[in-house]
Amino acid sequence: MTTEVDLIDPATGGIYAEVEGLAPNTSRPMQVNLGRASYAFRCLAEDTDAVIGPTIQVMEGPPPPTPAILPVTGQDLVGAVTEYRGYVGAALVTLAGEVGALVRTLRGGDLAASRAAWLGAHLAYERLGAAYDTFGDFADRIDGMPDGLAGGVRDPGFGGLRRIEYGLWHGQSPASLVAVGTGLATAVAGLREDFPKERTDPNDLPLRAHEIMENALQFELTGQADQGSGTGLATIGANLDGTQAVLRALAPVMTKRYSGWPQVATWIATTRGLVAKGHRPDGTWVAPTALSQPNRMRLNAAVSQLVEVLAPIAAIGDVRRTS
Repeated sequence: MTTEVDLIDPATGGIYAEVEGLAPNTSRPMQVNLGRASYAFRCLAEDTDAVIGPTIQVMEGPPPPTPAILPVTGQDLVGAVTEYRGYVGAALVTLAGEVGALVRTLRGGDLAASRAAWLGAHLAYERLGAAYDTFGDFADRIDGMPDGLAGGVRDPGFGGLRRIEYGLWHGQSPASLVAVGTGLATAVAGLREDFPKERTDPNDLPLRAHEIMENALQFELTGQADQGSGTGLATIGANLDGTQAVLRALAPVMTKRYSGWPQVATWIATTRGLVAKGHRPDGTWVAPTALSQPNRMRLNAAVSQLVEVLAPIAAIGDVRRTS
């Protein structure tokens, strides 16, 4: 039986530091800078009630360098989950409309129109943000990558938005991609029907608030996800939209717990401004890998810093036991 051990402010239950998964008859270090305050250990063993040790008062020195953070419970996140699921439900309607428009342009055979329609559908999906873990197999059917498929981009299992992107930017006619578009539309319709039945884990929201932009840093800025369109910067803009939707839902919980919350808005705005510099007047985008070195360095730095200031949200918002 393992135990979680929290160093807490006994007056509020706020947490200064924690050690998870402590096994019987073992010891692990807890790294924390103590200040002038009251402390106690709270032990949360599996399947038993919490046990709080004696209060210890540190009488000398400055106050603690960081305040104790009130733990987040599943109940605290009920409102955030409800709000975000409402956002996703509406966004899925938009996605279905964009995919329908894409299928129609593929049938029409106009390459430029099909590319524009593809981007609209792709960005609509990327704005869904934190919900992708709730989508199950639909995620790969809608936006799966060829990585890991035996035939790569030529594998019959490669479909959805990324397969259409590959075709439209690698010499395949729009008409030849109609069947892929129809399969995509079917998958989106299935997701819309299935989503109301699926449960969203409350832990997903604070975790994805960080992971959305972490994925953008890893896959979009590097060009790893690009299947030929060179629209990674547009995708990062959509990822910022998805991140902000998560943050709006989490704001009532996080504003009173995370002292760095104002920095998040600052770095989102900074990143948006740098992304916008890659949007050409004719509506096309500069590929991230084609940015000038100074602009690439600025954007890398901004996204990296944004990921950094978002990271504490995942840790603070992790649902914890308190009793």
